[in-house]
Amino acid sequence: MTDSVLVTGGAGFIGSHLSERLLACGERVTVFDNFDPYYPEAIKRANLEAVLAAGATLVQGDVRDPAALRSAMAEHSVDRVVHLAARPGVRPSLEAPQIYLDINVSGTLHVLEACREFAVGKVVFASSSSVYGATTEPAGEEATPCRPLSPYGASKVAGEALCSSFATSAGLSIAALRFFTVYGPRQRPDMAINRFTRLIAAGEQVPVYGDGSSQRDYTYVSDTVAGIVAALDDATPGYSVFNLGRGEPVVLRDLLGYLEREIGESARLEHLPEQPGDPQSTCADIGRARRALGYEPKVTAAEGVRLYAHWYREMNRDRIASR
Repeated sequence: MTDSVLVTGGAGFIGSHLSERLLACGERVTVFDNFDPYYPEAIKRANLEAVLAAGATLVQGDVRDPAALRSAMAEHSVDRVVHLAARPGVRPSLEAPQIYLDINVSGTLHVLEACREFAVGKVVFASSSSVYGATTEPAGEEATPCRPLSPYGASKVAGEALCSSFATSAGLSIAALRFFTVYGPRQRPDMAINRFTRLIAAGEQVPVYGDGSSQRDYTYVSDTVAGIVAALDDATPGYSVFNLGRGEPVVLRDLLGYLEREIGESARLEHLPEQPGDPQSTCADIGRARRALGYEPKVTAAEGVRLYAHWYREMNRDRIASR
């Protein structure tokens, strides 16, 4: 049996896109997912339809279960791991921090222990721009300190620290990738572009926290996946950290304008107080990823919103036609 890539959280938004890309490249893929109830299981099952049809293997398991991880790695001859499984969400982490530590920190520890036991050749860890907290300049992997504003961000800092320690103590080759506001088809229902699109299309009020001047470094999912694949193929030993963004933040008001144009409806804005845990701006310095991984994001925010709106219309054609 040939070696396979294990994708934890492979039924999720990014994981399903990554699994499709790996399969298209001729890789053997094992998806490891527990269908966490953070959002409906039916959405994740739908994400996996094309992945499983293309030949991936699904193992239903939890990263907090060391025995399940070891069994999956042994049975499927896992040689490389992309660890995407995590409890997401900045604001929810303020209300229930313990579950974020259990899944994002303890779960990462169990993944790394299994990787050490099976001498996995490469580990890619999904981190987040949330590790930086509030920044006024493009965030650099070494130049910008990690000062997270939420338990979610703190859990990703802890995950990175574990990765660094295992790279040193166990000789693992590990790349931590700090994702910046990834969006695209299959995006989680709680994420901004998904939520805004649904509300604008339905003529409902769109909650905007603050005055609409906040900025995010929106990164289309195909660009993020390209960065993950490049990191997975990178043979550099030891531990490394890379930002995966566009380096071109978009003001929230402008993003809403893109959506209005594509949907053909005006947004009914409901201005609300700024939320704790949310930085005013995020922006990635992607110079290191460009140099080391050949990472070059291709999809602009305007084009990405167009692609997302097209996907949304196709997925909701019957509902739109009935209105």
